[in-house]
Amino acid sequence: MIEARHLRVLRAVAATGSFSAAGRELGCTQPAVSQQMKALEASVGTPLLIRSGREMRLTQAGEALVRHAAGIIAGLTAAEEEVAAIAGLRAGRVRLVSFPSGSSTLVPTALAALRAAHPGTRVSLEEAEPPQSVEMLREGDCDVALAFRYEGAAGGGDEWDDLVVRPLLRDRLVALVPERHRLARAGSVAIGELAREPWIAGCPRCRGQLVEVCEGAGFTPRIDFATDDYPAVVGLVGAGLGVAVLPQLAIESVRPRGSRTVTLEPAVRREIVALTLPDLAQVPAVAATLDQLERAAGRKQ
Repeated sequence: MIEARHLRVLRAVAATGSFSAAGRELGCTQPAVSQQMKALEASVGTPLLIRSGREMRLTQAGEALVRHAAGIIAGLTAAEEEVAAIAGLRAGRVRLVSFPSGSSTLVPTALAALRAAHPGTRVSLEEAEPPQSVEMLREGDCDVALAFRYEGAAGGGDEWDDLVVRPLLRDRLVALVPERHRLARAGSVAIGELAREPWIAGCPRCRGQLVEVCEGAGFTPRIDFATDDYPAVVGLVGAGLGVAVLPQLAIESVRPRGSRTVTLEPAVRREIVALTLPDLAQVPAVAATLDQLERAAGRKQ
């Protein structure tokens, strides 16, 4: 019989490439990792690892088992958490992954409310942009992923079909221009009016959306600077080095000195959602986290 602890060890060995590194990640010794791997191989009746000097790689059977391990571990975690809640153990753990502007706006409000309502629930936070954050969820490296996708983006309709999707809000994009720019005091601006401007672009997914929107308006943006850091985008615009299009949440998370926001027409929005696996959606701590994220987003509407 395959044991969950052995699967966790196998995933750690596959991820780190050695018994000693896996032991450090799991907080146990290298001999303990070796013993658990031998026990797992004995239980499945076939080798899972090929050892060659200091290198270690998975056999075909090992690759298959690692592929299924995330779903198995998620299902077991859901069972353990739900049973603990039924038994009256008011505790839980949630691993949350969020993109930066969500981390600075929605997440603090949600987690403060969650801690007040359920002080025994522990939440960890890691930052990653989609699609990386969504892959982390599918691979079992987090329990809830705060993610976004742009409305009308090509191929975006079914990318989350295997997940539980909790819609949170629609975040409108705004133009950001230097405060002395000719359009700084305009009520709204069509993106085509910025066609001849130098551009500062944001995260890779936002960058792709910018190019798509601009090409739809009949021009290709000249991107002089690209950075994943929203304060850096704002700083570059404030210094007069170009213009940008940013989500409203990103503007809320920084102080746009030296620049002004202008409404973009026609409206371009991104859909902000919280994602989890179907099994994990039944875990009380995960469900409570989703509820608080939804309430925090409601305050932004």
